[in-house]
Amino acid sequence: MANERTALAWVRTGLALIAGGIALTSISAVADLPGFLDIIAVVACLFGGLTALNALVSWQRAERAMRLGEPLPAPVALRWLVGGVVLAAAVLVGFAITQL
Repeated sequence: MANERTALAWVRTGLALIAGGIALTSISAVADLPGFLDIIAVVACLFGGLTALNALVSWQRAERAMRLGEPLPAPVALRWLVGGVVLAAAVLVGFAITQL
């Protein structure tokens, strides 16, 4: 059951990234902000989709390892997800500072 809960947590993270991208696009359109934010929103949505896809692949890898009695594989997406979130935060902070 822990494997399924982990996969669902990754899917929730992917959905949150997609929702954040949609929210950013909506706010950008309403507030008439630069199209640069739409690019960040698209990247967030793509990362969200990739995160959900990774949830499925990681779940399958862990299931296979458990059934065969092998060691569990290390998480693959954690590093790139954290790196992507940190990069997006840095870009958005830089954008906010330039708008002051």
